[in-house]
Amino acid sequence: MRPQNKQFAFAFYFSLLFFFSGCAAVGMTLFGVGAGVTTGTSVAYTLDGIAYRTFTASLPRVESATRTALDNMGIKVEATSKIDQGKAIKAVSNDREIEIELEMVSPKTTRIRTVAKQGIFFKDRATATEIIIQTEKALGLS
Repeated sequence: MRPQNKQFAFAFYFSLLFFFSGCAAVGMTLFGVGAGVTTGTSVAYTLDGIAYRTFTASLPRVESATRTALDNMGIKVEATSKIDQGKAIKAVSNDREIEIELEMVSPKTTRIRTVAKQGIFFKDRATATEIIIQTEKALGLS
């Protein structure tokens, strides 16, 4: 094999490593998303770190439980506003901005969506999950 062909082959195989490592990262991310649901946390996630769950409880009941959970966690509620099908809660804790949306699916069913932003780019999935878990406890469902 000529030296030029060897260099081309090396460059080609080396560049493939970047593509395959990206596939592994995507695969591991998808595995992690599924693992959250199957490990008993009952919390689902989007690929960008947003946690969500649906409760068989009315919107006012879930809102009250969410406020209790935030209070128990020492997280301060800054604002509450109405959205199309429910309510939005904005809260802060040290270096995190927390957004919670409560969406009325039916009069007896409410979907909670939480995101805990840490800085501009990072999302704290653990804190978002804990808010949902503590809301579940406040509802008396766990």
